[in-house]
Amino acid sequence: MNRYIALKKIVELGSFTKAAETLGYTQSSISQMIASLENELSIKLLNRSRHGVKLTLEGAELYPFIERTIYQYQAMQEKANEIKGLESGVIRVGTISSITCHWMPGLIKGFQEHYPHVQFLFHQGDYQLIPEWIRTGAIDFGFVTPPAVSDMNTVPIKDGEMLAILPSNHPLANERSVPIQALTKSPFILLEEGNYSEPMNAFAEAGLTPDIQYRIHDDYAIMTMVEAGLGVSILAELMVRRTNYNIVCLPIDPPVYRSLAICFKDKSSLPIASQYFIKYLLEHIAELP
Repeated sequence: MNRYIALKKIVELGSFTKAAETLGYTQSSISQMIASLENELSIKLLNRSRHGVKLTLEGAELYPFIERTIYQYQAMQEKANEIKGLESGVIRVGTISSITCHWMPGLIKGFQEHYPHVQFLFHQGDYQLIPEWIRTGAIDFGFVTPPAVSDMNTVPIKDGEMLAILPSNHPLANERSVPIQALTKSPFILLEEGNYSEPMNAFAEAGLTPDIQYRIHDDYAIMTMVEAGLGVSILAELMVRRTNYNIVCLPIDPPVYRSLAICFKDKSSLPIASQYFIKYLLEHIAELP
């Protein structure tokens, strides 16, 4: 298994030397590991050049299987630790930016007071990537909106309001709320979240079509563009509660809401650390903003 872990670290860092330093091996020993693995598989996995180390075509095809092997090995180790009475492990979770920023720090701090040896590995994505990562085993569970998935288990967590995001000099900036149809009269900056969008669903329900000029994956980039006067947007209230952008955030008429849930394939097959964390999360929903 050390050979697989070494290969993964080489691919991540693009260097035998850096991987050896990170894992605590000599460069010679890590080279021998890869040579041994290539001999066993009868496939050349890596190409070295002055630009770094990259997977060969054959290596790239095998790499997802190697990643899953590592994840399964870690899950087995966690189960063995559970059997021995240890409370340790790695929690691999898919999140969206608002949850990463405003939920996870407090949750992690509280959880690690009980289980200080548990580690967290975040994959930040969207409503399309997170379910796909769960299917492939790259993460144990993730945060999504239930309408975005139909083939997995979801546990509702919380609903949150979404707000209209306007430049400070927008004609509606001093209003108490913004009619949703008014957002179609300005260039619209859409937060790209994969196969489902709460704002686009709200527009469709109202029989409206926004003038989408930009599709951006990052909430903060959208706020910067709105601040610059490039358009308007709709973002989760959770995301804009702690920012210092020169923008105006107003309720939408009719209101637009976002439902958030935990998504996973089968709770009983989750690594024990993830099961404990989900239980802790559900017990502390009321404390989440």
